[in-house]
Amino acid sequence: MKSALLLLDLQNEMVDPKGKVGAHGLADIVQQRGVLDNAAKALIAAREHDIAVIHVRLGFRADYKDCLSVADRIAGLKNNKAAILGEWGSEFHPAVVPLDNELIVTKQCVNPFFNTGLLVWLMQNGIRRLYLGGVATHLVVESTARFADDAGFAPLVIEDICAAPNPALHAHFIENIAPAVGKVISTEEFLTSASAV
Repeated sequence: MKSALLLLDLQNEMVDPKGKVGAHGLADIVQQRGVLDNAAKALIAAREHDIAVIHVRLGFRADYKDCLSVADRIAGLKNNKAAILGEWGSEFHPAVVPLDNELIVTKQCVNPFFNTGLLVWLMQNGIRRLYLGGVATHLVVESTARFADDAGFAPLVIEDICAAPNPALHAHFIENIAPAVGKVISTEEFLTSASAV
């Protein structure tokens, strides 16, 4: 089964302490959990073993006219002028910078399949297994895993490449939701499976 590694929202705004989202505690949890170190290891392994790599980020126009959601969290993004395309916050963290030949998906919502070409690209490239990790666990990771399952892909959540601002939200998804829509693995398990491809 052909595979891809999806790294979700590992951008400066979210994972750097200077990021407008990361500064409110998420970056600290990302660091405590070793998310970026684990993501970097997975990225190296995927590249070495010819597993497709897809980098997903949140990015908006400066006026946010491309943002459809009316959820309360969006007001916070707008007030802080967060995740604006072309600015530092929408760029990927240095630990996980894409190569020129790797797909970058920019989304304006939680689900990376919504209003992007991700689904078509995966289908055109014959990919059926999706390894995924990123921030936040209860938002983009959960949404991606649920949609991937519905669309007939096999999602494998790399638990130690995920983090949420509230550890209880992370644990709820990992323990209760992820096993119902796919599988939960570790970075070490991903490295082992990548080398067996």
